[in-house]
Amino acid sequence: MHRIVIIGGGVAGLDLATALGGRAGYDVSLIDAAAQHVWKPMLHSVAAGTEDAAIAGTSYVRQARRHGFAYIPGRAAAVDRVGREIVVDAFALNGMTVHPARRIVFDTLILATGSVADPFGVPGVEEHALHIDGLAEAVRFQEHVLPRLVAAAQAKRPLSIGIVGGGATGVQLAAELVRIADTYDALGLGPARAALAVTLIDRGDRLLPAFPERVSAAARVRLIELGVVVRLEADVAGIAADGVELDHGELVATDLTVWAAGVRAAPLGASIAGVDHDRSGRIRVDACCRAAPDVFAIGDTAAFERGGPETLPPTAQVAYQQAVYLSRHLPALIEGRGAPPFRYRDFGSLVALGGYDAYGALGRFGVFGRGFLRGRVAQLGHAFLYRRHQWRLHGLRRMLLLWVEETSRRWARGPEKLPSP
Repeated sequence: MHRIVIIGGGVAGLDLATALGGRAGYDVSLIDAAAQHVWKPMLHSVAAGTEDAAIAGTSYVRQARRHGFAYIPGRAAAVDRVGREIVVDAFALNGMTVHPARRIVFDTLILATGSVADPFGVPGVEEHALHIDGLAEAVRFQEHVLPRLVAAAQAKRPLSIGIVGGGATGVQLAAELVRIADTYDALGLGPARAALAVTLIDRGDRLLPAFPERVSAAARVRLIELGVVVRLEADVAGIAADGVELDHGELVATDLTVWAAGVRAAPLGASIAGVDHDRSGRIRVDACCRAAPDVFAIGDTAAFERGGPETLPPTAQVAYQQAVYLSRHLPALIEGRGAPPFRYRDFGSLVALGGYDAYGALGRFGVFGRGFLRGRVAQLGHAFLYRRHQWRLHGLRRMLLLWVEETSRRWARGPEKLPSP
């Protein structure tokens, strides 16, 4: 049995493990430190409390059992390419070690470790700012915010939240925070909307720099209408316990600060010997997503050049397409038969502002050609991406059942996970 080990159970890693699991001649394992997978574009909803992680998540144990791969819980701490071993840290639940540290042997390694927030050397980020890199961080943010929002509403004083970074994560998180406050008000539990002050800070001259300018402008106008203070062309000099320090000496006072200003590859990839890395720690790969004869990298971990020095962006769309590519061609690459090069198709981008609005830009391969989407059509498009992800993981029948279950729960219990007053 050829041992394929995938590190990272995100969009790319779990999709690939599901597709390869159970194939004759291959022993497939997936390593991840979390117990369940949550679609990364949904993490900001979990962080704000508008989605319940228990409902939105996919259990690695159940997925592995259904699709014929092994789930190995724990953090991959190091990779020994000479001995072809992966060092996995001990895995604990509620403070009790349930799996000791161990070594996992591989014949082919696939790195899908994703990305983490990049502090860019700004002082105080690690000490005073919260991150939303994964499910654990999203839940931790929720535990920080919701009780404080309740207390602020009852005391009729503002809770100030600063978000540094005007990309998709920062923009969507700002809208979700407003949404949870509006829902709290609608239930008659207190003036939470009046008690919430959200400030979005970015050094650029517009939000959503990866999107067309029309999308950026529309999203900015909508956020301002929702009461979010948008500060552009504001260079951050440091993060303090009581706020965000700008380079000209101003302090933007905050009770909580979220750092969403940029991403860099997760540190494991940069520590692997014998492979090339770019400045952000991403692993350089060839046209078949291969970094070395026995090592592949996909998603945010990989620096894939598209015909020049420019690399593909760290987006869920790229990760998904690379996972599909390897699910089809990895056996041939392992056996030395060769495979066609990976080709990325830009179908456009979508960003949803909670339940308030959504915007999209169709890419080169969009059904209607390049164009602009807004409102209900864009919201449906964003929802379709999530359902497609579920379809890949669970098949059509189970995806439809999950859709019905989620809809029924929202109808019966309400869509938001609210704190008790």
